[in-house]
Amino acid sequence: MIKTASRIIFIIKAFVFFSFSVSFAQTTSVTLSGIVKDKKDKTALPFVNIVLKTEKDSTFVTGTVTNEEGRFTLSGVKPNHYLLEVSFIGYVTKQQPLFVGNLSEFLDIKTLELEENITTLSEVVVTGKQDDVSEKMDKKTYSIENNISQSGGSVLQVVQNLPGVTVQDGKVQLRGNDKITVLIDGKQTALTGFGSQTGLDNIPSSSIEKIEIINNPSSKYDANGNAGIINIVMKKNKQEGFNGKVGLTTGLGALWVRKENLPTIRPQYQATPKVNPSLTLNYRKNKVNVFLQADNLYTETLNKNEFVTRTYDDGTIIRQQLKRNRNTNFFTSKAGIDWHIDEQNTLTVSGLFGSEKIIDRGDQPFFNSDLSDRLRLWQFFEDELKTTAMASATYQHKFKQAGHLLNAGFNYTFHREDEKYFYDNYLPLSTGTDAFKLLSDEQVYDFNVDYIKPLKHGRIETGVKLRNRIIPTNMDFRPGENSVLDVSAGGWATYKELIPALYSNYVFENATWEAELGLRVEYVNINYEVNPDHSTYKSDGYDYTQPFPNFRLAYKINDANKLSLFYNRRVDRPNEVDIRIFPKYDDAEIIKVGNPALRPQFTNAVELGYKTSWQNGYFYSGAYHRFADGTITRISTIVPNNTLIYAIFQNAGKSQNTGLEIVLSQDIAKWYAFNFNANVYYNQIDAFTVENLYPVTHTFSAERQTIYSGNVKLNNNFHLPKNFEMQVTAVWLAPDIIPQGKIAQRFSLDLGVKKSIQKEKGELFFNANDLLNTMIIKKDIQGNGFKYTTSDYYETQVVRLGYSYKF
Repeated sequence: MIKTASRIIFIIKAFVFFSFSVSFAQTTSVTLSGIVKDKKDKTALPFVNIVLKTEKDSTFVTGTVTNEEGRFTLSGVKPNHYLLEVSFIGYVTKQQPLFVGNLSEFLDIKTLELEENITTLSEVVVTGKQDDVSEKMDKKTYSIENNISQSGGSVLQVVQNLPGVTVQDGKVQLRGNDKITVLIDGKQTALTGFGSQTGLDNIPSSSIEKIEIINNPSSKYDANGNAGIINIVMKKNKQEGFNGKVGLTTGLGALWVRKENLPTIRPQYQATPKVNPSLTLNYRKNKVNVFLQADNLYTETLNKNEFVTRTYDDGTIIRQQLKRNRNTNFFTSKAGIDWHIDEQNTLTVSGLFGSEKIIDRGDQPFFNSDLSDRLRLWQFFEDELKTTAMASATYQHKFKQAGHLLNAGFNYTFHREDEKYFYDNYLPLSTGTDAFKLLSDEQVYDFNVDYIKPLKHGRIETGVKLRNRIIPTNMDFRPGENSVLDVSAGGWATYKELIPALYSNYVFENATWEAELGLRVEYVNINYEVNPDHSTYKSDGYDYTQPFPNFRLAYKINDANKLSLFYNRRVDRPNEVDIRIFPKYDDAEIIKVGNPALRPQFTNAVELGYKTSWQNGYFYSGAYHRFADGTITRISTIVPNNTLIYAIFQNAGKSQNTGLEIVLSQDIAKWYAFNFNANVYYNQIDAFTVENLYPVTHTFSAERQTIYSGNVKLNNNFHLPKNFEMQVTAVWLAPDIIPQGKIAQRFSLDLGVKKSIQKEKGELFFNANDLLNTMIIKKDIQGNGFKYTTSDYYETQVVRLGYSYKF
């Protein structure tokens, strides 16, 4: 069992608010419910008048009468201070103050009792829900259709210009951390990874309605992902009758050569095409809603174009280039049916299918320091097919009390990885071809039950979840002449995961204070069975039972000012690919291999923030502190008598991240608004020593790494005449530390324009990513016995033109 971190450090935190291209998933209205009874005999009173008035001037807001069971419901009530008036013939009229807050979407007023004599009722405090960084700060929702500068791209391209989000090496980072859990419609799937993010660069944004970023997840979410959760919400319409949307986006990337190839290799991709047709259909009649969404994203991409200068301790200098031309076709579809059995029971059955085909053709030449002598040429062809199928069934029961719910769900996921790799190694005196094939069939079974009960001052949530996951993998090596592949490291391995979990969450709110307290308890059992003939690794695994608490306390200074304090504890478990025992080329001289001895990383975080709002904007400032034990990172080393670099995941010990973030959002005029976000943070990885077992036992030590880094984003939105809208986004990323090195500063400028046509049923858009072609990834890496510098001129500049039509 892994020991819990012993210290908690208080901090200030800020989370970003996207004013002009973001539609926040806040609940601006609350549903109130209750029951009216005779105080003396406790019988229900039907047809009692219920009236809600503003406390300030007694203006009528809404009203209703109780049904035959004495129950009533008031819907669409906005957060405010009110007076609740209850009247009935023969009974004394009652009037009492009510406060409607921002934390619970439903509120139970409990039992209201009337009597023929004078009755004094206690104050009823009503709460509401607002999932918004400016209020609760646990979730923000970004509307895809309003993100003009990234329309028609992938999910990864969409998120990279959102405030508070950065992208590095193909992974999304929140506050400089890529330990993120990605969900689709609230569920983990193989499309985006179980426990870690994957595949975001190949999911078309045209299939997405919105993206939710949950930086402070409550206990109802799985505990993995210390940086937060990204929930991708697929398109689904519920309008009556037949309706839908059709769209087509085309584009070009790599418009010119930013850096010429080294001699003797094949050309790099230019003018790479992008095509994305999409279709959404929906039919609803009476109790049945049928939906279908389908997208196909075809892209050709200069996926990597990295120039490297490698210097060894003996003075040897190697210059090289890694160029990868990639063709990708990703098809995804989701279909299902909602059956409203009656007013209280709903059953949803849906299926999701995804097929991702990737073809890589690459070259990697190696030269001496002055390029006068080519030492070797490595050319490769990679053929990957990833197939995903998911079936889901969800049942919901609504109790008579509004917001009182019981949800049950079952999900089955199948994911196949079928990968073939061919590598031609051209040496001065020989030529060899290495080949290998990997086949992996992943199956996941998830079952969950969730219960929600509105209370007088908030709500309670509780539930259970069970996951069973198995991944058998087989690797077949076919080495050629002068191969560096370790044939004895092939064979089979099977990953098994069992996770039952319990959680409970309590929410409280009154006119001055907000509080949320949750606890999730997970039992985790991981078993990794390894081919007994493997040259290095043996079967391994671990298990633990751990609590994961979350806490939030907020003080409302007044309606425009609030202080909030957060604490949560989370875990990042090694994913199956992180412990996979099969060595694999990362490039011709870097061998990537997993580590079955890898253990979870546990993280504690504390945040404190302050926000002030005014009519046309707001300002938010804060800071955060996160500290981890068992930090997971990849270590690159050279073993004795070998020039190959072996990159292996390890637990590097302790690390911490402390930062300050500010957000300023302002509507300057009807035609212009901006959102400015700055994040400055301090990263530290403590000194550590690890022992790598592959290919032979060797030790690596690193001194403490520290750096001050950050990023700045400026989003501008222009509302122009004749239904034109324009968006300009500027992003600057400061230098930062990475495993065994540093990454240099980066800058990009994105532009997007759209116009509504055909009576706002149609829409045309044009956008350009990295307009100035300035996004270049430069790194300095210090290894054991070597160091190298890299500059990656991969494809970042893309222009797109698209059209969509609603019907």
